[in-house]
Amino acid sequence: MTGMTNTLAIGLGLLILGGLAVDAFLTGGDGFMFLAAKGVEFLDWIAFWR
Repeated sequence: MTGMTNTLAIGLGLLILGGLAVDAFLTGGDGFMFLAAKGVEFLDWIAFWR
């Protein structure tokens, strides 16, 4: 069986939320804000090539 099962989706979601919680606890969310800003820059770059 291939594809994303509900169990896999829930596990992945919890892993991502756990990573965000650890980042918020250890650095005050600086890592998430850095990645969010880089993501917006990347989307702007992709939009340029469209």
